[in-house]
Order: sequence, then C-alpha cells, then structure tokens
Amino acid sequence: MGIEDYSGGQGPQADVTVVTTNDIPGYRVEQVIGEVFGLTVRSRHLGSQIGAGLKSMIGGELKGLTKTLVETRNQAMERLIEQARARGANAVLAFRFDVADAADVGTEVCAYGTAVVIARA
Repeated sequence: MGIEDYSGGQGPQADVTVVTTNDIPGYRVEQVIGEVFGLTVRSRHLGSQIGAGLKSMIGGELKGLTKTLVETRNQAMERLIEQARARGANAVLAFRFDVADAADVGTEVCAYGTAVVIARA
C-alpha cells in the first residue's frame, strides 16, 4: 500500500477551503455562518480485529485499522464540507477532529469547525 492509502485532506479543486487556523493570510472573513460538523461512526471489521490482536502480540503498525480510520476521517470531513457548502460557506476555519470509542463496537469521528464566507483582502 502506498502513502495515498493513508492520507486525507482536500484536493486542489476544492471549492470550500478548510484550515486549522483562525484566519487565512490574504483573505478577510466577510460573514461568520457558524459551527459545522461531519459525524460518522464506523464499526470494526472482524477480520481486522483478529489481525490487530495477532499483530499486537509481536508489535508494529496495525495497517488495516489505520486505513479504516483514515477512510472514516475522510468521510467525516466530506460531510463537514457538504454542510458548509449547503449553508453558503466557502471556507471552514479552526477545523478539528474528535475521535472516540462508540459503545465498544466502533469508532466515532467528528470533524468540526466554523463555516465562513471569505474574500481576498
């Protein structure tokens, strides 16, 4: 598996800019729309659980679980972007992820931030 299997983020054609900072150099915030989020809960695959259990005995990265978490984070981010776009935003500031166990059957991933309308300064 290549690095592209373990990465996320936006492509160059993104129409909603998402950043972890509170501002974007060269742009001004024209309108604050408010909080947006994307949420998903993903169950653990039995095969990857068994593989993870065996791998934990000898050590090393749990690649199956890593790939599943990347896919889950990407899905949460896509949902955040969809919500921002639907509310008229062209950017999300202060973007973050929150990850938690969901009743011991899966992983909950929430992507959140502040939807805004930005323009070149």
